[in-house]
Amino acid sequence: MIFTGIASQREHHSQPAAADAKRQHRPTPAVQLLDLTLDSPAENLALDEALLEQAESAAQRGEVLRLWESHRHAVVLGRSSHIDAEVLQENCRQLGLPILRRISGGAAVLIGPGCLMYSLVLDLHKRPQLRSLSQAHRVVLGTIAVALAKLMPAVRCQGISDLALDGRKFSGNSIRYRRNYLLYHGTVLYAFDLELVDRCLKLPPRQPDYRQGRGHSQFLTNLPLPSAAIRRTLAGAWNVQGQLGDWPAELTARLAAEKYLQPSWTAHR
Repeated sequence: MIFTGIASQREHHSQPAAADAKRQHRPTPAVQLLDLTLDSPAENLALDEALLEQAESAAQRGEVLRLWESHRHAVVLGRSSHIDAEVLQENCRQLGLPILRRISGGAAVLIGPGCLMYSLVLDLHKRPQLRSLSQAHRVVLGTIAVALAKLMPAVRCQGISDLALDGRKFSGNSIRYRRNYLLYHGTVLYAFDLELVDRCLKLPPRQPDYRQGRGHSQFLTNLPLPSAAIRRTLAGAWNVQGQLGDWPAELTARLAAEKYLQPSWTAHR
């Protein structure tokens, strides 16, 4: 298994969305939509992993785009994040915010109302170019950037795995690989409390050059589009055809209870 994510010491130059589209345009396989937010942040993280495991185990083959938005704020660590280096833990305790850990890489993020989450489970046999880490970021983010640029022409791919508007980040993304499928998931800020990020997170240990040392609320921005428009745009970008009928509820519950809600998982670094 391989995981990678939101922050990296290497950095690509900013790429106009239209230029990305010309380089990577190809027919897109059909993807099923799962628009589902569960009750707790832990359950929502567990469902992402369960969808990947379900595809990998052949219990339900096919590609999925999941859309969700946490009802409450929570800090989500990357798979290899060091909590002491990335999180203002005392502030989080005072605010009553849970601190959880995901299975993909990158730095800690704050999620909650106003932060749309998307999760793609993609078939590496249908999309062999995604086996390359750099190509996976380029193809997935390029696809999303091209679609969003039809509504917001200033959208750009920045750094390794960010989407930005006028030099300010509104989307961070990370990857988890299995043998046959990958999970590519990320955030889209559209109506988020940016000042709360300053209260909960330290500056990340690795920063893209375009950040230029800015604090969270100066570096981040909200994409000025309604949630419904972003959801439609993401569904169109991935050629969504139909709804996912069965989602792995039992596996999700087990992963939430045995992994994501366990202090040993959150603090394992």
